[in-house]
Amino acid sequence: MSASASWIARDAAAVWHPFTQHADWTGDDPTVVARAEGPWLWDVDGRRYLDGVSSLWTTTLGHGHPGVNAAIADQLAKLDHATFLGASHTPGIELSETLIALAPKGDDPDLTKVFYAGDGSSAVEAALKIAYQYSTQTGHPRPKFVRLNHAYHGDTLGAVAVGGHDLFHQAYKPLLLETVGIESPGDRALGADRLTTSISHLRSVMHEHGDQVCAIIVEPMIQGAAGMLDYDAAFLREARKLAYTYGALLIFDEVATGIGRTGRMWAAEHAGVVPDLLTCGKGVTGGYLPLSAVLAAEHVYEAFLTRPGDLAPRTFFHGHTYTANPLCCAAALANLRVMGEQDVVARADRLGERLGKLLEPVAAKDAVTEVRRLGTMIGVEVAPDGDRTGFRVCRAARDRGVWLRPLGDTVVVMPPLTLGDDEADLLVEALDAAIDEVLG
Repeated sequence: MSASASWIARDAAAVWHPFTQHADWTGDDPTVVARAEGPWLWDVDGRRYLDGVSSLWTTTLGHGHPGVNAAIADQLAKLDHATFLGASHTPGIELSETLIALAPKGDDPDLTKVFYAGDGSSAVEAALKIAYQYSTQTGHPRPKFVRLNHAYHGDTLGAVAVGGHDLFHQAYKPLLLETVGIESPGDRALGADRLTTSISHLRSVMHEHGDQVCAIIVEPMIQGAAGMLDYDAAFLREARKLAYTYGALLIFDEVATGIGRTGRMWAAEHAGVVPDLLTCGKGVTGGYLPLSAVLAAEHVYEAFLTRPGDLAPRTFFHGHTYTANPLCCAAALANLRVMGEQDVVARADRLGERLGKLLEPVAAKDAVTEVRRLGTMIGVEVAPDGDRTGFRVCRAARDRGVWLRPLGDTVVVMPPLTLGDDEADLLVEALDAAIDEVLG
């Protein structure tokens, strides 16, 4: 029995994986990763794979970066963990200062405070609760959220409520918050007028429900789990105007789109607007440790300060045991420092352009429906041919030394931001050959 077979047998006996149908899993010949370095993964049998999806969209600098490794080890020697509930620590303070300095800038509002969470879903959950409590403390309770169709914001119940991905969320609808979905500006089914249709729908919804809407929440510029549905920045500018007009908050979920992924530090920068609340996660620690955050505008933060005569405390009663864990904060600080020193955001922009150019022959194939890209966030939608076409393409790419994951029949390409030219060539060559193998 090979090492992989042995480990898979042990896994099947003990593990329940996320987003995994275990009736099929062992038959799919899953990969058991043993180690990683740079953009590469090695399985327990010693086979090497290019990490073409940044280990679920998180890795910025590649695996095992010496600067981040050293920062975590240095922090471990000083402080492993201390509560952030009513207390503080130096890496948490320093990271807050760094995130605020890097936050998208505009005329109004400024993002001036950082609230920490553990992962993308928990950051979104915190943002939703902040938005609702803000409405109760600045006027009257507004129980509704406006969201995009096809949205994905995570898997906790609040995040599911503002999602629009029925495959993931249908089973939980009886448990969810009250939301109003609008047509997505990235939905190709709406045709060439999708931007106009979406903006018109948003205006109509806000006209009808505006005084009951506490927040509009969107993935700015591109909907990731929907299959990399990119859209026009004009939608975000209109959402900003409408949120102001109706007194709602605007939430940008940048868990996937932030930290350089779109060729800007934040996807919001493509539109030149600033939300009232911005969530980040995934790449903030460079893929090392679980950490996320909500960046909040000053006017939102001030609504949570108790005032003379208040009958109830305005405290935000939310948090968790490992909020702002010092090791996570140290990893994030090191990752963001290296990104600045090595101009990684500009490198990511160039990498995205290079991948886009390399993918032009792929996009021209009859077997490819569309290639969608914003920065290094890329979706290659293949024409369905039987069951699990996207999965079969990814499997064929893995046989060529490139690890990819599908979203239905859309193959996601999202490598580390520091990927070299030779590795970029390998990635696209393997995908190209895989599509030919599966779809002829």
